[in-house]
Amino acid sequence: MGLSYKARRRWALIILLVGMPAYIVAVVTILNLLERPPFWAELLVYVGLGILWIVPFRFVFRGIGQPDPDAPEDE
Repeated sequence: MGLSYKARRRWALIILLVGMPAYIVAVVTILNLLERPPFWAELLVYVGLGILWIVPFRFVFRGIGQPDPDAPEDE
């Protein structure tokens, strides 16, 4: 059984407010500890990792911008 709409909204908010900044700090720190690559390679790494972070969380973000499907309809 999947997460409810409200649970997915809460998890999406936590992921965006806590997880994404932590991921950004980790990636920048790791790249700075390594020898900095040329600008174009560094740009490719940031773009690739920027897209890659969302893959595990697609199910959480899917449909969040839509109205709550479980909410009672007002007449």
